Amino acid sequence: MASDRGDTGSAGRADFEECYAAHFHSLTLQLNAYVGNLSEAQDMVQEAFCRALARWDGIAGYADPAAWVRRVAWNLATSGWRRRRTMLNFLHRQREEHVAGPSPDRIAVTRALATLPDTQRRACILFYIAQLTIAEIAEQEEVAEGTVKSWLHRGRTALAAQLTEARKEPNHV
Repeated sequence: MASDRGDTGSAGRADFEECYAAHFHSLTLQLNAYVGNLSEAQDMVQEAFCRALARWDGIAGYADPAAWVRRVAWNLATSGWRRRRTMLNFLHRQREEHVAGPSPDRIAVTRALATLPDTQRRACILFYIAQLTIAEIAEQEEVAEGTVKSWLHRGRTALAAQLTEARKEPNHV
């Protein structure tokens, strides 16, 4: 009775189990010496045997089926080593960026913006930070240009009052 994996039944399974029992330990030791990590070595040898089991009908006919498993395990180890090397090279090229914290003025402006109504806040941000024109803001917000001008005027007035008040406070940020 053949299984879904394509092996030849109990005789084929017995051959596979014999090969596994005879070579798993020695292949694991070889791979461990190569990769320097026992659990990785065991995983690679196990993966090689899983691949062999899926093709056991053909591999069982080889003069040395364990050689096929050994080659697959070594290929897995080499591929893993290449992936790790590529990852480490990428990480070494990365530079840690040290970004200065926001200035006290920026914090004050951010706090003041947060107190504005949404429409005024968006208009001020789009005009002063995103540097959009009044026409572009009007198009994005789907309102008349006069409405954007009104929002900007009200927003500037409120910001000026808040920032002036913040400057008067002895412990302003």
